[in-house]
Amino acid sequence: MDPIKIDITILAPVEKVWNYFNEPKHITKWNFAHETWHCPSSENNLVVGGKFKNRMEAKDKSFGFDFEGVYDEIIPHEIIRYHLEDGRKVEVVFDKIDENTTKVIEIFDPEKQNSVEMQRDGWYAILNNFHKYVENH
Repeated sequence: MDPIKIDITILAPVEKVWNYFNEPKHITKWNFAHETWHCPSSENNLVVGGKFKNRMEAKDKSFGFDFEGVYDEIIPHEIIRYHLEDGRKVEVVFDKIDENTTKVIEIFDPEKQNSVEMQRDGWYAILNNFHKYVENH
């Protein structure tokens, strides 16, 4: 299956976008696809070989899972590459358009359980939450 690519343009400097994307105190505020979900905890060791773990849960506690991966490459304020527990690869590009505009591009290998459209929509909803959080805080 071909990788899925999504992107969004955020009206904020790349340094702020990078920090809000990677700091657990911010991740817990935006890392969910729907308002009936939340991200109650986040751990992030942003170094090559370091791990991250974000807890994703329905607010009614009916379902939850840990989203975990290991970092393969990090270029501060530019790119993050990591792989998930099942081996799927993810790339996040931070493209500095100008001093106050950053385009975030995510390219990820799809999993086989859900449709490509559903995965694209879910990842995009999280990226859009991130966009709104960064611009409003």
